[in-house]
Amino acid sequence: MNTPALVKDILIDVLQLSSDETFDEDTPLLGAIPEFDSMAVVSVITAIEDTFGIEVDDDEISADVFETFGSLCTFVESKV
Repeated sequence: MNTPALVKDILIDVLQLSSDETFDEDTPLLGAIPEFDSMAVVSVITAIEDTFGIEVDDDEISADVFETFGSLCTFVESKV
């Protein structure tokens, strides 16, 4: 399973970004992408849960998880 590729696809889909958008480990997310607001966070979490077959508890969601693309991928991998 290629977690970064799947997470990238989710972000592009949910945030309606260009499909040629590039993400690396240090790409900032929350606060750096205008489309990434609180409603988008909920949609991204839901898509991650559906895609990876995991459950994310409310108390696991923090700004740190969504700080960078790398931190989000690390979080997802820790749940799989």
